[in-house]
Amino acid sequence: MSVELIPAIDLREGKVVRLLRGDYARQTSYAVDPVATAKGFQEAGCRWLHVVDLDGARDGRPVNLPIIEKIVRATDLRVEVGGGIRTKETMEHLLASGVHRLVLGTRAIADLDWFGMMVHDPHFRQRLILGLDARDGRVATHGWTQEQKQTPDALAIARAVRNWPLAAIIYTDIARDGALMGPNIAATGQLLEAAADIPVIHSGGITTLEDIAALKALPLAGIIVGRALYEGRLQARQAVELLAATS
Repeated sequence: MSVELIPAIDLREGKVVRLLRGDYARQTSYAVDPVATAKGFQEAGCRWLHVVDLDGARDGRPVNLPIIEKIVRATDLRVEVGGGIRTKETMEHLLASGVHRLVLGTRAIADLDWFGMMVHDPHFRQRLILGLDARDGRVATHGWTQEQKQTPDALAIARAVRNWPLAAIIYTDIARDGALMGPNIAATGQLLEAAADIPVIHSGGITTLEDIAALKALPLAGIIVGRALYEGRLQARQAVELLAATS
């Protein structure tokens, strides 16, 4: 099975943006329509789309839901959504809207027992992704504005959930996210080992086709790419073709 290229659309106040290392004060805005952008990714051969509600991540409730619903209706992409998903009701609403998978970070880390119940609930089995966003190995939450000093590090959390029926774990190295400085191959490899059989999706730092090739060598389920696509450093179709190639 080839590794999936998963383009990212980060939404803030209805606009497509990227944050540097998760810093809300260091935002780059792109003059593109989110729905048209999603259609373009589909035309490039992508099958998945990663959407982050940045307002929701910080406010604790979905804010950009109308745009997310438009993307779902307008494309055949399998959409995974993160940001502000803190309740069972929100999860049910998003899935009913056609979202394929849900990414939980803040609520999952803050209340791992609750998250475990949701993961094992028949309605959510294989539909939930654990977002492990780490700075120097320590998980950050609330839109990366808070680090939980009393929680285990990312590897410890991955080991704790390795037998759960999760759809995947998304591992993000915050120091590299949006920085166009290449992926943290070593840290991703360690996370893969800790997660055992749970599919792992890499996020953060992807800049070139060489970065894609390096990650392809790992047993990843997917690679999330954002800023490099918007700034023309990487073409989605070329990345999709590289990941699909057998040699």
